[in-house]
Amino acid sequence: MQKVTKEELLAKAKKPAEDAMKLHSFYHGKMQTMPKCQVRDFNDFAIYYSPGVAEPCRAIQANEERFGELTNRWNTIAVVSDCTRVLGLGDIGPKAGYPVMEGKCLLFKYLGGVDAVPICLDTKDPDEIIKAVKWLQPSFAGINLEDIANPKCFYILDRLRAETEIPVWHDDQQGTATVMLAGLINALKIVGKKVSQVKVVLNGAGAANVACARLLFSYGLKHENTIVADSKGILHPGRKDLDEKKEQYPDKWRFCTTTNPEGKTGGLTEALEGADILISYSKSGPGVITARQIKRMAKDAICFVCANPIPEIWPWEAREAGARIVATGRSDFPNQVNNSMGFPAIFRGVLDVEAKTITDEMCIVAAKSLAKYAEEQGINEDYIAPTMAETEAFVREAVDVGMEAQKEGIARLKISRDALRKKSETMILSAKQQADTLVKTGCIAPAVT
Repeated sequence: MQKVTKEELLAKAKKPAEDAMKLHSFYHGKMQTMPKCQVRDFNDFAIYYSPGVAEPCRAIQANEERFGELTNRWNTIAVVSDCTRVLGLGDIGPKAGYPVMEGKCLLFKYLGGVDAVPICLDTKDPDEIIKAVKWLQPSFAGINLEDIANPKCFYILDRLRAETEIPVWHDDQQGTATVMLAGLINALKIVGKKVSQVKVVLNGAGAANVACARLLFSYGLKHENTIVADSKGILHPGRKDLDEKKEQYPDKWRFCTTTNPEGKTGGLTEALEGADILISYSKSGPGVITARQIKRMAKDAICFVCANPIPEIWPWEAREAGARIVATGRSDFPNQVNNSMGFPAIFRGVLDVEAKTITDEMCIVAAKSLAKYAEEQGINEDYIAPTMAETEAFVREAVDVGMEAQKEGIARLKISRDALRKKSETMILSAKQQADTLVKTGCIAPAVT
């Protein structure tokens, strides 16, 4: 096999951005509204709209439990953002952030059969965002919070989970953590290490790694084996800048007092000395993390370098420096541990049983489901988690999440595993078939790059 040069790898890494400009302009966006009912002739509008539509309206007014039966609200969610932390681009505003939210909706539909609507809010006030989401509740069965800056994202999520009647989750927290854990479960199997014994460095202390840490601790990672670093260095009790702002950054201060028992100081270089695992959600690279830093890690090191749109260090550079397994958030590299493997199926399972919320236990079940599927296919250094092309992984994940919601007593519907599988599989497969059929019939022009 001909060896791929670094120049070829770099060219490949740049191509998605080049193609994105062509296709976004060509299609003028990625989503549209399509009917799901048959219009046999124009007389049907008397059924679907006035005067016939008054009857389902009266039925819902009399019994709100029929809302899901008579409308598509049961399968519709909103992707809500103030666009203050979009990918690695930062606070770019609701208009510039719209392509990301629209892309999220595409993934929801194509991968999970979930109808999603992008809602970009022209406010940065967390209380106003909370108010807007609460106003939206009658129109949506769930809310996916997206690209909201730290630390207000924690406040917004906690308030909405406590005060809304529908499931609300923050994909940059729960979604990121779920797929990270799925990949890590299998990575640990490959290198023959146990989560209770490994030394872990979390680089970045924003929404992603706060949630990753919470899920990892629930899964068995020891606080005393963990070091967290932010842009100013290792977190420890002597960080006066955080001690003075502990109310503003409670999670960071919690890391200062519950991890790094040796009281290590310095930066990422010092933190990585002898570490088994690096989980990095920090600044877009390359060059944010160096090969020299990776070389300080333990044998058979695992590196998750997941900054968007470019990882903190190129995967091949990390491998050359000694890392045995390297994962990123990108689909054009091996070992993508991106939220796209989590949120479509998790929401599919949630919607199919009408779950009231999304718990950490449901996220762990989703991670185990993904890890198990990949293991059955045959895991290796370049395959630790399923890819977006593996539809069966999404179906299994959705079913496992729906069953867990019922087990926890937070599902409004009781449904058997077999019936739930049929329901989830139908929704996921039909979404793909619809999109493919539209292309085959010429309703959507073929993409050419």
